[in-house]
Amino acid sequence: MSCSAALKTLTLADIRNLLDAEVLSGGDLSIQVAAIGAADLLSDVLATSKMGTLLLTGLVSTQVIRTAVVADLCGVVFVRGKKPGDEILLLAKESKIPVLCTRLKMFEAAGRLYMAISESR
Repeated sequence: MSCSAALKTLTLADIRNLLDAEVLSGGDLSIQVAAIGAADLLSDVLATSKMGTLLLTGLVSTQVIRTAVVADLCGVVFVRGKKPGDEILLLAKESKIPVLCTRLKMFEAAGRLYMAISESR
């Protein structure tokens, strides 16, 4: 993954606000985010993420949700304004994986989250 940082206090609601993101699936935004990773290679996600990681990705595929389930991620944020189709959102809902999307590029989204983490330390 291209960016990873330990978090202690950010929730999915905080992430939504920081990234000006739209919630597409999953209503519980009080979920605590343990870490953030940014990747389009799902093998990297499986190899390096830990439980409770939030994934930033530009890859729009059902495999993203399946990877989130296997890796026990706390949610997925699709970047660059990409919106998943109904099949992906249905799988996310069934799997209880929150899904958000933002118009920000991955680099800017990761940067904003990094800055929020730095300010909270």
